[in-house]
Amino acid sequence: MTIDFAKDRPIYLQLVELICGDIIKGKLQSGDKLPSVREFALDSGVNVNTVQRVYKELEVMALTETKRGQGTFITTDMQAIYMMREQMKTQVAQQFVASIQSLGFNVEEIIDVLKRQEG
Repeated sequence: MTIDFAKDRPIYLQLVELICGDIIKGKLQSGDKLPSVREFALDSGVNVNTVQRVYKELEVMALTETKRGQGTFITTDMQAIYMMREQMKTQVAQQFVASIQSLGFNVEEIIDVLKRQEG
């Protein structure tokens, strides 16, 4: 899995968002085992320390659980997954609104175009 990382944002954050996106899309399910740190580092082409930071960040977010000797697993706490999903949805919406408003569109125009996309 070769990943094109954005140069203006830390790689570990991009990997956290990638994993969160996989959880939201259902590619990763509650209870699924994540690859080992070394395996993920090799697959993504990043340093092992970067992956350790990613896994630590996911654990702080309560999205993963590390079981000694077994590995790192997606949490079975559906409330934690729901909260992350809501936070990401809000973040993406805020970025979209800020971006489109910077082009001079107002809220009514944004709502209008979104309604036409519902189809």
